[in-house]
Amino acid sequence: MRSAEDNRIDLLALKAKTVLDKQIAPFWEALKDKDFGGFYGAMDFDLTVRKTADKGVILQSRILWFFSELAMLTQKKSHTAAAKHAFRFITEHCFDDVFGGVYWSVTHDGKPSDTTKHTYAQSFALYALTSYYALSRDEKALALSEQLFELIESKCRDNGGYLESFGRDWKISPNDKLSENNVIAERTMNTLLHVFEAYANLYRYHPEPSAAVSEAMTRILETFIGKVYSPEKRRLEVFFNRTYRSLVDLQSYGHDIETSWLLDDGCRMLGSFGLTQEIFKMDCVLAESVYERAFAEKSLLNECEKGKNDTDRIWWVQSEAVLGFLNQWEKTGEEKYLAAAEDIFEYIQTFIRDDRTGSEWYWGVHEDGSPMDEHGIVSDWKCPYHSGRMCFEIIRRGRI
Repeated sequence: MRSAEDNRIDLLALKAKTVLDKQIAPFWEALKDKDFGGFYGAMDFDLTVRKTADKGVILQSRILWFFSELAMLTQKKSHTAAAKHAFRFITEHCFDDVFGGVYWSVTHDGKPSDTTKHTYAQSFALYALTSYYALSRDEKALALSEQLFELIESKCRDNGGYLESFGRDWKISPNDKLSENNVIAERTMNTLLHVFEAYANLYRYHPEPSAAVSEAMTRILETFIGKVYSPEKRRLEVFFNRTYRSLVDLQSYGHDIETSWLLDDGCRMLGSFGLTQEIFKMDCVLAESVYERAFAEKSLLNECEKGKNDTDRIWWVQSEAVLGFLNQWEKTGEEKYLAAAEDIFEYIQTFIRDDRTGSEWYWGVHEDGSPMDEHGIVSDWKCPYHSGRMCFEIIRRGRI
């Protein structure tokens, strides 16, 4: 007999399916560039599609990942076609045939634009290609995934972990793309998290995952425990120099709650009891800390720098909070976390969803609920990744 909580999850899963079917999937399908391949790289707040904007490789990779996972869920030919369309553009235009890896961006018609090689971008290309392989069983996707894993390990990693930014020829360059808050970081929690996420996807979908992948995942988890997590502050540090000295007093609520479920998910696959218990404990503290400090008015604050909260509500932060609190409820059984996940999901539908014809979700809203109109609806960072994954993960937990 199913419990009242199980029925609530089923209802949430039905709502998530509607969001996928009615909001997210149709919007991104409509952005397919039928002339030059891939998907358009920008849409302004006024819903003007900038067809000649550069196409960020992270955006293109996240779209490939989204439609690959969506097609496996729905079995719809149109979703498989969208994934194949994204795969073709990435493989034909975004890889550097001379030095290896993917660029940061290409022009709208597929020529190299920003040839920076960033660890974060390599990771998302790997993440996307492994999901596309799971959908299509295309051996080219698997081979490219393996190549990217080897490249990240050989070009992006040193004895301490992962460095961030490189020139086209893999010479180290300043990490201006993933540094914020007036610092230039040599290492970031964000890149480390998404290298782990990509490796976990490779481990999940590879027909014969190698020991090298599991060993790399284990190293990353140990780095989180030993160098990134601050048990005294009950948070992750964000930006570091090369020796992991924190460069700014900052708690990123969105990244902390995202980490709290993503690392749990990867640990479950590895099956290392001692490490899993240690990670689960850390992730519980992160989720509890975020709930106590950032859950307000049925939504999640953005971040806290030097003790001052940024009260804007950002689309991706809300999406990750739904999953983080849902994961915490599954681990602890504490009803408040399930209620928080439900509340934030409804907040998204009330405030973040953009009901204008031809739109999807706002980048975010201010504390009073007004849209952040300085941000576009599509950009290098505004994509179907966080929102789509929120829906996928809820649906997998429900019975619909």
